[in-house]
Amino acid sequence: MQVILMEKVTNLGNLGDVVKVKDGFARNFLIPQGKAKRATEANLKAFEARRADLEKAQAEQLAKAQERGGKLDGLTLQIAQKAGVDGRLFGSVTNYDIVEALAKQGHEVERSQVRMPAGPLKQVGEYSIQVQLHADVVVTVTVSVLGES
Repeated sequence: MQVILMEKVTNLGNLGDVVKVKDGFARNFLIPQGKAKRATEANLKAFEARRADLEKAQAEQLAKAQERGGKLDGLTLQIAQKAGVDGRLFGSVTNYDIVEALAKQGHEVERSQVRMPAGPLKQVGEYSIQVQLHADVVVTVTVSVLGES
């Protein structure tokens, strides 16, 4: 299916690009979230008429994300979890725990923005976690997992 991207989508394209994606991806994700519209003649004309407004809105979102990223970059979080004598946690530290710890410090981040490629943290120690605030803004946050008995 051919779609027009209404905003920058990672690994797909930029604002205004007409790309071919699988039907399910377009119907279930891109179109319902407002990230794309079907590439029809009417939608192409409507997009060109609104292009300047969309570019301005995207630039504002990027500026806000960069500002938030400046505050978050290099931040260290301490999360205490119950652990055994060998340093293994009873349970794990997930993206939900990281979002809660950031919220306590006054930073609003969604769970989907926290990138944990190795999965949940299951050992005591320090880990570098990436937070993607925008398609172009990715910051690194250090998470220090402390063991409590």
